Amino acid sequence: MNKKYLVSIIGTVSIIGIIAIFLLGGSGVKKSPDELVVAVGTHGGEPKTGFDPVYGWNYYAEPLIQSTLFKRDNQMNLNNDLATSYTVNPDGLTYDVTIRDNVKFSDNSSLTAEDVAFTYNKLKEVGASDMDLSNMNSSNIINSTIVEFKLNEVDSTFINKLCYIGIIPEASYNNQTYGKKPIGSGPYKLVQWDEGQQAIFALNDNYYGIKPAFKKLTMIFLKDDTAFASAKKGEVDIAEVPLSFTKEKVNNMTMTLLHSIDTRGISLPYIPDNGTKTLEGHRIGNNVTSDIAIRKALNYGIDRQKLIDGPLNGGGLKSFDGVSSTLPWFNPDATIEDGKVDDAKQILEDGGWKVGSDGIREKNGLKASFELYYLSNDQDRQTLAISVSEEAKKLGIEIKPVGKSWNDIENFKNSQAVIWGFGGVDPTVISKLYSSKLIGHAYDNPSGYNNSKVDNYIEIATNNLDVNSSYDDWRKVSWDGSTGISPKGDAAWLWLVAIDHSYFIDNSLDISTETTTLQPHGGDIFGNIYNWKRISVS
Repeated sequence: MNKKYLVSIIGTVSIIGIIAIFLLGGSGVKKSPDELVVAVGTHGGEPKTGFDPVYGWNYYAEPLIQSTLFKRDNQMNLNNDLATSYTVNPDGLTYDVTIRDNVKFSDNSSLTAEDVAFTYNKLKEVGASDMDLSNMNSSNIINSTIVEFKLNEVDSTFINKLCYIGIIPEASYNNQTYGKKPIGSGPYKLVQWDEGQQAIFALNDNYYGIKPAFKKLTMIFLKDDTAFASAKKGEVDIAEVPLSFTKEKVNNMTMTLLHSIDTRGISLPYIPDNGTKTLEGHRIGNNVTSDIAIRKALNYGIDRQKLIDGPLNGGGLKSFDGVSSTLPWFNPDATIEDGKVDDAKQILEDGGWKVGSDGIREKNGLKASFELYYLSNDQDRQTLAISVSEEAKKLGIEIKPVGKSWNDIENFKNSQAVIWGFGGVDPTVISKLYSSKLIGHAYDNPSGYNNSKVDNYIEIATNNLDVNSSYDDWRKVSWDGSTGISPKGDAAWLWLVAIDHSYFIDNSLDISTETTTLQPHGGDIFGNIYNWKRISVS
């Protein structure tokens, strides 16, 4: 995932969170039934660059302040938001989108196709977000309610780009100030942002859709221990916490697990270390993980269910290729039976890795040992890293967990293993992880994976004129019966789990779990806030 986005979603440190709790008035704060207070930080959190879609505000999540052209529901259906319809030219290079008429921004100015075109062109120009619009040639105005998108090449995934970018007003947009004082056409407007502490939203009277039942929404930017503490004190309606907290008890609150498409996996450098370095002087390749016997042994030998039941408290489902089983491009043929320690040991023996006197396997004088980097302030990743290293010991492989910031991890992402989070409703992420064309490009394909057949499937899937029929080729990236990125093929990564997202929710609140939208990596709980209601007064 793009580092800029990853950095933008890191929550504030504990001491600032404690200050936020204090400022909100201490234990048991009374609030109106139509007011919501939510502690966020584990998956989303405070946007460091402000509430500006051009700079990454809430992709793959509900932007609240802005409207998007379309939305995806929890069945992956495409639903209209600002848009009322769209057409695609037979050549697949032109999308015409018709938008609602008479839509007003929160400042009472009119929203037209001109604002839509401006938003997309500005994002392409700035290029500062995780939403890649490089294939969009231009966004043009046909008339006040029709906007045209011109592509350089056919891209079956482009429709997904129209689901996650909040529309901004051309007339008043200022890139220096908009993030702190955003104007949009979404259900809420920002009325106060105390950076490092909280953001307060009020209903947008101009919103064209079904208005949420809550007139005021306060987000407190807390993480882990401080979010849990706020729940214990009765200060919040919802507290977003890591899975390590799910067995805790909070008075008048219920722990709710939402299945997600948010996966955790370990990149294993695919090429050997030949002394090559990046332009910044960082090493490329690893002589241990580049051996397929090591990668396959880890994939077959590690017991994923044990990881889920242990450090994650049962909150997740096994993943073997980084694609959630709820997504239409999931390939069930890519799954394996894992936890097969004896089989994994045999793979290592056959690959020439023999157990040394210290219990660590060796091959030609090289120890089966490497480092595993994880984000140091992420409890779930830390516990996964430690648990994976314990599982690997059974195979004779030494994995040394190292907790660092993303800035530090950047120095090692091409030469050591890293725990990553991925998962969205756009299969484009597959190309970012495995396309050989993206090796060395920012955080894309950090392991240096290269398989011409996989590249071909990615190209065919992308160039398909129909997104639904492209899914079969995306599936073949994982496994086509003879090759692919999954453990049955190149075992390109060590994928572990699609984690659940965990929340303490006040018993007076109904968040309509049956309509909860898909929970992607970097997503939040607000996707169906239109359906939430207070069922009793707490």
